[in-house]
Amino acid sequence: MVLLVASSSIDSGIGCWDLHTGAEHLRYKSCASPPHGLVCVGEKFLACSQLRDAAATAGSVLYWSWCKPQVEVKSFPAEPIMALASNNEGTYIVGGGFSGDIYLWEVLSGRLLKKWHAHYRAVTCLVFSEDDSLLISGSEDGCIRVWSLITVFDDGWQREAKHLYEHSFTGHNLPVTDIVVGYGGFNAIIISSSVDRTCKVWSLSKGKLLRNIIFPSIIDAIALDPGEHVFYGGGRDGKIYTAALNAKCPSSSDYGLHILGSLSNQSKSVTSLAYCSSGNLLISGSEDGAIRVWDTRTNNVIRVFRHSKGPVNNILLVQQQPLPKSQSTSQGSLRKHRPILPPALAKFENSKDEDEYTGVIIDPSGPPKESMEFSFLSSHVMDNQITELQQQGSAATEMELERLKHDYGKSKQMLQHWRKMYDNLHQFCVNELLDGNQTKNIEGNST
Repeated sequence: MVLLVASSSIDSGIGCWDLHTGAEHLRYKSCASPPHGLVCVGEKFLACSQLRDAAATAGSVLYWSWCKPQVEVKSFPAEPIMALASNNEGTYIVGGGFSGDIYLWEVLSGRLLKKWHAHYRAVTCLVFSEDDSLLISGSEDGCIRVWSLITVFDDGWQREAKHLYEHSFTGHNLPVTDIVVGYGGFNAIIISSSVDRTCKVWSLSKGKLLRNIIFPSIIDAIALDPGEHVFYGGGRDGKIYTAALNAKCPSSSDYGLHILGSLSNQSKSVTSLAYCSSGNLLISGSEDGAIRVWDTRTNNVIRVFRHSKGPVNNILLVQQQPLPKSQSTSQGSLRKHRPILPPALAKFENSKDEDEYTGVIIDPSGPPKESMEFSFLSSHVMDNQITELQQQGSAATEMELERLKHDYGKSKQMLQHWRKMYDNLHQFCVNELLDGNQTKNIEGNST
């Protein structure tokens, strides 16, 4: 099941629907999010930054479980957080602050692992690359920067390097409004939009601008076709523009180079976009509070969802198991099956409270098993758990024992897989080095 999740900039909660059937699930309460402030963490729970007053000097980050409409965890970072992002596994949450700083928290413990100054003005966009190795940030200063997570945590490299980022793209003249990343890790493309009415296509591997596209309107949202042939730009004029990535449009185009056409239903400003490859659907959020589902093959609207009130400024598509219906499920049953959420995010680095919590969460005799959903156990901890379960000896522990053995086997297989990849890479580098030396010797002898 594909869930459509949407939030607004005013306190109207978070809407959640089944994308393909239109059925509404729980509406999550007490949410007023900035653009790019809503994220699903590892498909386990929803997190959203809160910014009720643009001039506020403090903000919060809230957590909701899938089965309860009320906020369950509240965090109060050192400054208001604009954009939020999470890696695919849900082990880290990254937030961009008003000051231009980026904060990286560990989800399991809530610890603030890293904070660094990334931009001169507020961070407006944060997105991970497909393989989670890179973090891309956009800012009100018009700059886009690419950060390698390995480099960010390498203190020795930081002392020697002139700057922390891998690339700094400075082609935009005004604030960055959205960023999307293609497939391919370090070989992917980045597409960015800005208040300067341009969308720019950047190469990660080459570190340079590939294409600059000028639009008739400011573009606030981008969605990329999975085939990477076209991308869609949501404009403040109510239109969704289709732009080509690999070819120029015909000279008869009404919009100029690279823009193939537009989708329009005379709505207000398009504030958010998402693409669903299942059915080739484009989902758009608008200032009029409507969420429209477009069939990209016919360019027609096939379904409309209505947010309770206010503009829609965030849209997520989440693969999820069917949620229990509140009408037929008791509150006690919901509490019984609801996973325990991780703790609040720490305000400062090296927080004692979060360190203590980490020690509890990985203890096999500590919290209920639901909280272990967020942990990533070492083989040593797994061995200890297996030994304890073998000593207990019941039907339930036998099932748990089998699960742990299965996880342990998968971990060992993954380790062997990485070792094999390392050996192959090492052999490849050695061969390249030998071939290069042989070529130099032959050229030297010929002269």
